[in-house]
Amino acid sequence: MFCNQCEQTARGIACTIQGVCGKKAPVAAVQDQLIYALRLLAGTVLKGHARGIVREDMDDFMLAALFSTLTNVNFDEAALRRFLHEAVRRRRELARELGCTCATDDAAVREGVEEVRRAATGPDGFADDEDVRSAMQILLFGLKGVAAYAYHAARLGQRDHDLVIRICGLLAAGHDGVPRGLSDWLSLLMDCGHANVRAMALLDAANTAAYGDPEPTPVSLGVRAGKCILVSGHDLRDLEELLRQTAGTGINIYTHGEMLPAHAYPRLRAYPHLAGHFGTAWQNQQKELPAFPGPVLFTTNCIQEPRGYADKVFTTGVVGWPGLTHCPDGDFSALVARARAMPGFAEDVPGKSVLTGFGRKTLLSAAPALLDAVKSGAVRHIFLVGGCDGARSGRSYYADFVEKAPADTLILTLACGKFRFFDRDLGSIGAFPRLIDIGQCNDAYAAVQVALELARACGCGVNDLPLSLVLSWYEQKAVAILLSLLALGVKGMRLGPTLPAFVSPGILRALVEGWDIAPVSTPEADIAALMER
Repeated sequence: MFCNQCEQTARGIACTIQGVCGKKAPVAAVQDQLIYALRLLAGTVLKGHARGIVREDMDDFMLAALFSTLTNVNFDEAALRRFLHEAVRRRRELARELGCTCATDDAAVREGVEEVRRAATGPDGFADDEDVRSAMQILLFGLKGVAAYAYHAARLGQRDHDLVIRICGLLAAGHDGVPRGLSDWLSLLMDCGHANVRAMALLDAANTAAYGDPEPTPVSLGVRAGKCILVSGHDLRDLEELLRQTAGTGINIYTHGEMLPAHAYPRLRAYPHLAGHFGTAWQNQQKELPAFPGPVLFTTNCIQEPRGYADKVFTTGVVGWPGLTHCPDGDFSALVARARAMPGFAEDVPGKSVLTGFGRKTLLSAAPALLDAVKSGAVRHIFLVGGCDGARSGRSYYADFVEKAPADTLILTLACGKFRFFDRDLGSIGAFPRLIDIGQCNDAYAAVQVALELARACGCGVNDLPLSLVLSWYEQKAVAILLSLLALGVKGMRLGPTLPAFVSPGILRALVEGWDIAPVSTPEADIAALMER
């Protein structure tokens, strides 16, 4: 086992015995085999595309299978093997249709995993240069993030075959016989970043078409008396279907983690039994979920081992943990039955509320007023502080940064990184609350659109705005978003709490020289430096 794709990787190098996330070595091996099989399948899909073969089911499979290897998504070896065998079957079937030979069978895939490992761990693989290996890993991890966003969009009917072909082309790189140097791999990283911008735009269009444009919405952190279900993850379609199936049953639905922004979508908020939000970030679930008196549904990534409460945890979609009940697509009957059997909350417990839902439309409509506030000096600087949360103690940096940011600055935030400070009262500047929650991690697209609009209105570049990005990373969607920001030319970002283990010194030097990326230091020093830019 050699896994270094997330921020908490062992010793800052790699997990080699068992993942810090809980992933066992056999699961890691199957994921490596699946990646290798998907690389080969991608090459065959590209050949089919050149012959005019377009298959929606193939596109959907590529996205789901790649997403299943992202951190904290699927720990079920049997489920991952089904993806693996399906990848092998699909490649063999497509090759026959194309009239070409395909030697890929289970044995060949097992052999291929060694090639994947060598590419990641040592100079004796097909990439002898450590900077090239680093770029290849960054590309693979970024593609996992792109696949996650495109998967969610596809589930809501927003598909783009050309995007999947771009993903396939990038996934096949290194296995397509094309010689590439470091500059070529860096160029592919930018291609991945642009592909992710497209994926996030698709998901933004999918979410707003299905559920309306998000609106600033207070969300209760209290609870209501009655039966209850907690929904975690990111998938709004799963949440909507559960709301539909529980309407009129007396079962209240609560969001957890990155589901918080769901309350801001008008068509989801219209369900009166969408009761509020329970808990904080994903890494606290083993402490918080045992106290929830109803079942819990995980719709996407962020699941941890449910120690002592597995009997009430359910999964759906690409999520998997061995021994848990998996709900088939759209069928939550077993989950609802479990909710009826559990006690629920005995009484109403009022709680404070938090504000979410500053989506793209809201932010763009506020852009002129925001620009006036910047020009008048009422708003001296805007910080985007957000990203993935995690368990390392160094992540207290982000809450400290927000607390110490001057009173004439605004804090935009998104993703689960906000749970370090999402319930803080930072006051307001005129009509603007100082803490502005944009939404889920994919809603970085909204922040980018606002920055571009402000730059156009000012007649300057994005990097000339009084805007700074202070990002926390944990898993591969954060890698995809970072590549998107780099591809769009955003400079001067701060990244933490640690730099990725898969970034080589040469790649880091390129990021510093080309984009002025720097690791976080102290809140005081970083605030002072960023406000002087």
